[in-house]
Amino acid sequence: MRGDPEIDRRANPSLFEIAREWGRIGCTGFGGPPAHIALLRELCVARQQWLTSIEFERAIAATNLLPGPASTQLAIYCAWRLRGTRGALLGGLCFILPGLAAILVLAVAFLSGSPPSWLLGAGAGAGAAVAAVAVRAGIGVAGPIWAGASPRRRLYVLAYGLIGAFGAAFAGPRLVLVLLACGLLELARRRVRLAAMPLLAVAAPGGALALAWTALKVGALAFGGGFVIVPLMQSDAVNTYHWMTHAQFLNAVALGQVTPGPVTQTIAVVGYAAGGLPGGLFAALIAFSPSFSFILLGAARFERLLANGRVLAFLAGAAPAAAGAIIGAAIPLTSALSESWQYAVLAGAAIALLALRRGVVGTLLFAGCVGVVASLLGAPVPH
Repeated sequence: MRGDPEIDRRANPSLFEIAREWGRIGCTGFGGPPAHIALLRELCVARQQWLTSIEFERAIAATNLLPGPASTQLAIYCAWRLRGTRGALLGGLCFILPGLAAILVLAVAFLSGSPPSWLLGAGAGAGAAVAAVAVRAGIGVAGPIWAGASPRRRLYVLAYGLIGAFGAAFAGPRLVLVLLACGLLELARRRVRLAAMPLLAVAAPGGALALAWTALKVGALAFGGGFVIVPLMQSDAVNTYHWMTHAQFLNAVALGQVTPGPVTQTIAVVGYAAGGLPGGLFAALIAFSPSFSFILLGAARFERLLANGRVLAFLAGAAPAAAGAIIGAAIPLTSALSESWQYAVLAGAAIALLALRRGVVGTLLFAGCVGVVASLLGAPVPH
């Protein structure tokens, strides 16, 4: 990869072009990381030819090795390649802010003191489908890991996946330690020499520091795909600090799926529940800061990252555990349902997503419509 994006680049788009194109992707990027990657590839490789196909694929590989939202980091990285630090900051913000604004507006509506019953029904319906989305997302992460593992290696992949699933279901706020432990176990198994790594085991007792810790876990310690943030957030938001009810948390996850942009912005809803609009903006700032830091401080070293044995060994343990954690999150997400009709919605969503392979956004919107109808017919709606 090129060392200095300001000197050695194929094209020189203006900062206005960066803002316009990255903002367009931020507004239209429904469907999560696959959609974001496809839109960035179409822009940077196929249409404008700012990057070669090989350069783009190497960028994907490098950002997938980083914790946090990989598609957000890819968007920041592509802007960095074209316009350096200013481009990275501008492109990243334009990619993130449209979805963040949308989800905060929806958070105000769903978490206000007395939202209308039909809106509660929409949230309850969409929230009921979230467990099926988690299973679909986990399978999507686990599939390439399993396919790329040798027959002998697959036993370890399965073990790490089961440990991650158990952690998501039962470890609560300690899930991050489970993911780190799986990475360290793989390092030890491969006997890779490793400098001492501090483990962050506990959060602050409450308040802004607790929210900052929850957001930091989402932005800096989430390995293996965006949806792994769900089990990392759920225990803190619902059980430990009681910022949200189970129903409100399910609504938050659904909102993160049906709005454009990275799913990491779901943390803004948790922040809003904890501290209003300032809390939502503060949580988003903490969660997205690591993505900018990784690119601005380390993008020039991505080639070395791709060849770093310690990084690859750690992720060989942490990534399968994260995939298992995403699937295991379906257990607490399902247990959060409180009405019988929601289980029927969940069953329908599971069929649509896992058997019929329907889209996530469309399935959640349909589930929300079912919830609206249920509420209008007098079905009980969780608050």
